[in-house]
Amino acid sequence: MKLGTSKMNFAGIGPRLFRYMMGKKNVESLSTLIEMSLEMGIKIVACQMSMDVMGIKKEDLLDGIEVGGAATFLNDSFRSNTTLFI
Repeated sequence: MKLGTSKMNFAGIGPRLFRYMMGKKNVESLSTLIEMSLEMGIKIVACQMSMDVMGIKKEDLLDGIEVGGAATFLNDSFRSNTTLFI
């Protein structure tokens, strides 16, 4: 599955500029970063409410990504060393 970098296309310039800047800073692609994170055992949880609003289904997500709500996020936050909400 190929992930798009942004919905802000700007006639094709947006994604190219984004990839150029990431390459210039030696940052891996988004899909590579997600794959590396999952291999390292990092838990990635997609917000069920946000998915419902955007019409995203569990089948649309990459393998290994869990679905949860606010209670899941809070529970994981209390038990983890670091939590990141994007």
